[in-house]
Amino acid sequence: MLKVNINALQNFTIIAQEGSFTRAAGKLGVTTSALSHNMKELEEQLGIRLLIRTTRSVTTTEAGEALLQSLGSMFSQMEHDLSALAELRDKPAGVIRITVDEHATYSVLMPKIKAFLLAYPDIKIEVFIDYGFTDIAANRMDGGIRFGSDVDKDMISFPISSPIATSIVASPAYFQKYPLPKIPNDLLQHSCLCLHLPTYGGLYAWELEKGTQSLRVKVNGQLTFNSIMPMRQAALDGLGIAFIPTTLVSEDIKTGQLIEVMEDWAPTFEQYHFYYPSRKHKTTAFNLFIEMLKNNE
Repeated sequence: MLKVNINALQNFTIIAQEGSFTRAAGKLGVTTSALSHNMKELEEQLGIRLLIRTTRSVTTTEAGEALLQSLGSMFSQMEHDLSALAELRDKPAGVIRITVDEHATYSVLMPKIKAFLLAYPDIKIEVFIDYGFTDIAANRMDGGIRFGSDVDKDMISFPISSPIATSIVASPAYFQKYPLPKIPNDLLQHSCLCLHLPTYGGLYAWELEKGTQSLRVKVNGQLTFNSIMPMRQAALDGLGIAFIPTTLVSEDIKTGQLIEVMEDWAPTFEQYHFYYPSRKHKTTAFNLFIEMLKNNE
């Protein structure tokens, strides 16, 4: 009977999902050479090639893809069975894996989970910060946090925040050099802090609204980020105009460190929602997590 180390199979799954030995090694906390050696041993043991290695990427062979699909079902069943065993413990236990964007992590999730983790020390939460629309089923996530309209219709979801107000801001030092913008077209003459979002396939076009008018402005600037959080500091440093959630800069506006402009064009976005697959087996730990998110106190 063929005996294969389950760790080697898990390693193979992560390499195939990441498409890179380097990224997989970083995720697993091992060296790239050790991981490569582990895969060679697995392929020799099975007597078949599983991965196609190039200088730029790693892809699965036909046999590797078949194994990957099989392992996905196997690991999902194992997680289900282990979760069921955890239900027999006196204390709620288990691991909850969620995908969430960076702003929602700081503004919604973190304020809620401190008391939860202290109350349930045997429950672990793994947070994967990602601005893309992660396939939670394919990536073995339990759920995610996104704007309500971004959630697939076949998911169960519920709101977990207030609507998200936004502000257009820059430092007094910046506006000493440039005039205050008053209408969206004025922004095209300014250095704006740009945001690269994978869901937009490139630079995010600012979504502005005034009454019944709505438009997208393709701003430009010297500095581009792939997350919102560094924009506050860049704006404080006088490096450009930021379009940013108001909660991140409200104190800076009050103290005069940032000047808010075009308030009549700054929209309020919809609420964040927590979502999860409708067929998900809900453990006690997951039910408690949902209860925590629904609690607005």
